[in-house]
Amino acid sequence: MKKGKRVLLFLGVLSLVVVLSACGATGEVNAQSTGLWDRYIVYYFAEAIKALSFGNAGIGIILFTLIIRVILMPLMHFQTKSMRKTQELQPKLKALQQQYASKDTETQSKLKEETQRLYAENNVNPYAGCLPLLVQMPILMALWQSISRVPALQEGKFLWLQLGDRDPYFILPILAALFTFASTYLSSMSQVESNASLKIMNFAMPMMILLMGINIASGLSLYWVVSNAFQVVQTLILNNPFKIRQEREEAARKERERERALKKAMSPKKKRKK
Repeated sequence: MKKGKRVLLFLGVLSLVVVLSACGATGEVNAQSTGLWDRYIVYYFAEAIKALSFGNAGIGIILFTLIIRVILMPLMHFQTKSMRKTQELQPKLKALQQQYASKDTETQSKLKEETQRLYAENNVNPYAGCLPLLVQMPILMALWQSISRVPALQEGKFLWLQLGDRDPYFILPILAALFTFASTYLSSMSQVESNASLKIMNFAMPMMILLMGINIASGLSLYWVVSNAFQVVQTLILNNPFKIRQEREEAARKERERERALKKAMSPKKKRKK
C-alpha cells in the first residue's frame, strides 16, 4: 500500500510539473524548437497528427485520439477493475466506520489500520483509480499546445471548424459535455451505494467541459468529443453497469435462497427438540 502511494504521488507530481511548465509556453513550435516539452513532446505530437491527417487536420486529431485511447485501454481496464473492487468493499468499509465511530486518536488509528488490512486482504489500492487521470493530463496539454502553437494545425479546417479557434456554433462543446455526462453516469450506475458527491460530479464535470469547450480551440473540443465517446463505448464493454447490476441482483437472489434453505433445514431440528 505504501509503495503504491509513493508511485502515485511521484506520477502526480511529475504530471503537475509537466503541465505547469507547459502552461507558460506560447511561442511557435517547429523542428528548431528547444527544450524537452516543446521539441520532443509538442512537436512530435503535432507531427503524429499531421501524419494521420490525410490532408485534413481534423481527421488527424480524430485518428490520433483513437490511437491514444487504444494505447491507454490496458490502464483504463486496470482502473475499472480497481474501482469495482473498491466499490464492492463499501459495505465492509461502512461497517468498520460504524464499529470505530469514536473520534479519539486511538480509535481512529485502529480504523485506519483495519481499513488498510481490508484493502490488503482484497488486493485493492484505493488510489489506483487516479492513475489514468494523471497520465491523461500531460497528453491533453500536449495536444492543446500542438493545436495552438503549430501553424499547420492552428490553421487547419474540419467541417465548419477552424481548429485553432473556438467552435462558433458550440456544437462540439455540447457534444463533449453530453458524452462526459453519459460516461460519468454509466460509471456511477455500477456503484454499490450512491452518494451526494458522486451525483454532483455527474453534473459538475459536463458543465466544466462545456464552459471550457466554449472558450478554447475547437481542435481540443474535437479531441474531447472523440475521447469521451470512446469512453462511453469502453465503459459499456469493460464495466457495463447493466451487466454488473444483473450480476449483483443474481448474487443477492442466491444468497436469499441459501438463507431460506438454511432456515428451512434448521426448523425441523427445533421441532424435534420440543
